[in-house]
Amino acid sequence: MSTDAGVRAGRYAQATGGASVDSGAAGETATAAERTAAAFAAAGFPKMPARTLLALVSSEHASLTAAELAERLGASAAAVSGAVRYLQTVGFVHRVSQPGSRRDLYALHEDEWYVVSMRNNPAYEKLAALTDATAETLPEGSPARTRVAEMARFYRFLNSRLPALLNEWEREREAQP
Repeated sequence: MSTDAGVRAGRYAQATGGASVDSGAAGETATAAERTAAAFAAAGFPKMPARTLLALVSSEHASLTAAELAERLGASAAAVSGAVRYLQTVGFVHRVSQPGSRRDLYALHEDEWYVVSMRNNPAYEKLAALTDATAETLPEGSPARTRVAEMARFYRFLNSRLPALLNEWEREREAQP
């Protein structure tokens, strides 16, 4: 684990010191969450939103205030703000007002966040349309046009298969005790 990840894990352990988990378990959770967030980032997910998502997923109630996120992640308010804005845009989290408080919670959706985000995400459809537009600018019959058109077909394929894949996943989850 990098030094930065170790420092962040230590901050996470401090931030969760009053939680129902002991500080050793909180430190282990923080370390594991940082490693997972790093893997998300390596796969192309923005780093700070990945860290923020993992902090929410691994929190006791799947929701935290911006201040709690900043403390847990050892990050600035601006970094947290950008991360939650990104996560809201892609449908992973939503803002929840707390009656009697000026602080909002950022929470995972009641439904499984990954299902909500994938069912309502037109990314593959948009990518297919954009790659089609790129292909149309290339010479007819050229290898470049063929490659770009193939990319568009692949995105359409993913988009068409996603609903069935999510249904299959939901059946798999329900089958587990």
